Amino acid sequence: MSLDQAPDHIKLAVDLIALLESHDIEPSVAVGALTIALQDFQQKLAQTDEKSNVLGEIDQDRAK
Repeated sequence: MSLDQAPDHIKLAVDLIALLESHDIEPSVAVGALTIALQDFQQKLAQTDEKSNVLGEIDQDRAK
């Protein structure tokens, strides 16, 4: 499979790795930064999921 046909998360991972390597970022610094970024995006995803659940419940109540 070529990168052009890869899922978006794979393309982004490749781009992030290339960016970090091209700036000679130490692996421990990269892992620390990526850990913070991961936690941030996991929190945003959880908030989005919570909002979706609430909106779904509202839609179900309206349908009754």
